[in-house]
Amino acid sequence: MAEPEKAEKKAEKKTEKKPAAKGGAGKAKKKDRWLSSLYLISGEKIQRQNKSCPKCGAGVFMARHKDRAVCGKCRYAEFGKK
Repeated sequence: MAEPEKAEKKAEKKTEKKPAAKGGAGKAKKKDRWLSSLYLISGEKIQRQNKSCPKCGAGVFMARHKDRAVCGKCRYAEFGKK
């Protein structure tokens, strides 16, 4: 019967390993730089750099663009002056 052969081929495909992504070690440094741009640490105080979303509340930052600020969670946008 052909059924057991198909099951064996599927099992073989699942166990095959994929090659590791290139440059995995560099991503941690990039993330550290990104986090440090969101906060300003002075002494014992931490000050947030980006504006928080008025709909989502504190802890959800709005992304700064050239002409607007956009919330990444609810897509709320505030447009700047022209």
